[in-house]
Amino acid sequence: MAHDHFKSRDLLLQVALFFILLICLVYTFPRWADPNQNSRIDMVMAIVDNGTFKIDQYVENTVDYAKIGDHYYSDKAPGVSFLGVPLYAGLKELVDTTQVKNLTTRLAASEAFQNTLRVEGSGVLGNKVHFALAQVMLTFTLAALPTAVLGVLMYRLLGKMIHEKEPRIVVVLAYCLLTPVFAYAGAYYGHQLSALLLFGAFYLVFIPNHPIPPCRLLVVGFLLSYSVITEYPAALGAITIGIYTAYTLYKRKQRLWGVAWLLPGIMLIGSGWMLYNQTVFGGPLELGYSYSELWSTTHSTGFLSLTQPKLEIMWEITFGLFRGLFILSPWLLLAVPGYVIWGKNSTYRAEWLVSLTIVLLYFLFNSSSSMWWGGYSIGPRYFLPALPFLAIPVTFVLIPMFRSVLGIAVSVTLFVLSFVATWGLTLAGQAFPPDTVRNPLIDYAWINWKVGNIARNIGTLMGVRGPWSLLPLIATIFLIILGYWILVRLLTDRLLSTELARNCPSAENVNE
Repeated sequence: MAHDHFKSRDLLLQVALFFILLICLVYTFPRWADPNQNSRIDMVMAIVDNGTFKIDQYVENTVDYAKIGDHYYSDKAPGVSFLGVPLYAGLKELVDTTQVKNLTTRLAASEAFQNTLRVEGSGVLGNKVHFALAQVMLTFTLAALPTAVLGVLMYRLLGKMIHEKEPRIVVVLAYCLLTPVFAYAGAYYGHQLSALLLFGAFYLVFIPNHPIPPCRLLVVGFLLSYSVITEYPAALGAITIGIYTAYTLYKRKQRLWGVAWLLPGIMLIGSGWMLYNQTVFGGPLELGYSYSELWSTTHSTGFLSLTQPKLEIMWEITFGLFRGLFILSPWLLLAVPGYVIWGKNSTYRAEWLVSLTIVLLYFLFNSSSSMWWGGYSIGPRYFLPALPFLAIPVTFVLIPMFRSVLGIAVSVTLFVLSFVATWGLTLAGQAFPPDTVRNPLIDYAWINWKVGNIARNIGTLMGVRGPWSLLPLIATIFLIILGYWILVRLLTDRLLSTELARNCPSAENVNE
């Protein structure tokens, strides 16, 4: 009975964690004038509305396109757009002309919303509202939702290695809300979907204590391959996890040829991707970047802009003020001692090696790119799919830190600094910081916060301006925590009543 009670409490905790993450991630709306996002949405709308891959009709809203002859196509990895097609097709009928017109009228009359628009812009137009609604729906389903699910998977995976709940909860919340993940879970890029697919495959291989059945391996192959066509650098993580899968089969005394069950998913996704490339770009391995006019010089350098790792770039993506990961999220520095502690645990040595390998490979990849800064960006966005693997080792060092006053003080300081930097930069303005701003925390975030220019959010739609628009988010989080506490109390009271009835003799037995 007590075991069932603790399982129920843990399940409630996971549900509360999921909804806290989700509400934080969806509260701020996606940036509307973002060429990277627009390129992917253009492809979705072109397929559904026009039955073609050509984005000629929409190309004016993006500079991220590939030009073939007289026609334009998205130059991005197509995975997230492919998934967006059935979602947009299924839900676009809900957004009929009347609904768009009513919402357009409401937004045009909202002073709080008008304050977020550019003075020189065209204002609130029906076609823009339709596009924005599609963007919000696709971002919620294919960026925010995957990130919240990833957070729960991380909590569950860590539970196999670490009994203490508090450090697991802290690391999950910090990963989702105190890193650049917080920004990109609210944007229609492919990074967070790719991160979920990689981590999900890792989870499916690691989590069972028994032999891995073929059906699970089929899913792993599908996840790994789809992560690659969503973000091409995910091949680094996919290969690593594929090798880990073969090792796990060997360790659990399964036949090594069982790894072949990965192939159907890989072949299915790979053949579909090559067919797309053949149809659009004229060859099964041709990529849109080869025909991108904006990045023609960049991507012609080395292999798809990759040369060799450079020390100055390594500094910039770690401690540089421009895109430094540890400037935005200093709590991730705890991963260094965390890896040391984790590495001493021989039980999970293979998982330690997988995590470390993926982190190092992505670090070397990012420091080898001639466009390592990622354009208008928050932090080193190319590193995002490796971030969950970098967050895991922090849990191991938090356990001893939480046992001392000094350790608690240091960890709280790092988390508070990360909150100020990450939320301060993510919520500043109506676009990600331009790549011409070399110190975005001071020269972009601080400037926008001073004048109350906060990213459009649900509070903005409610007519609340500036930082005060975040109050409904705080209230919602409080209600979720309160609901969790009430349900836990009810479960505990029920358990006590049941145990009391079982252990205490009934009045009838006492009379006898």
